[in-house]
Amino acid sequence: MSNARQAIQAARDAGASEVAPQTLNEAQSLLEQAETSLQKGDYKNARRSAVAAKGRATEALSAAQPVNRKESG
Repeated sequence: MSNARQAIQAARDAGASEVAPQTLNEAQSLLEQAETSLQKGDYKNARRSAVAAKGRATEALSAAQPVNRKESG
């Protein structure tokens, strides 16, 4: 879950909340689902949700990076 949290933070830092807010929100929601599953002892679903959260965060980060390159170039 730490990887998912770090990916979400990296996406936020890159400006994904402006460029890909829905994708970033989905990542955050999946992370919350993972945390809930973990608290319930449902490790399989916790892992599945955490992996999905990291994937969505990575998509959001990818969407934000071209914007950052244009601004700095």
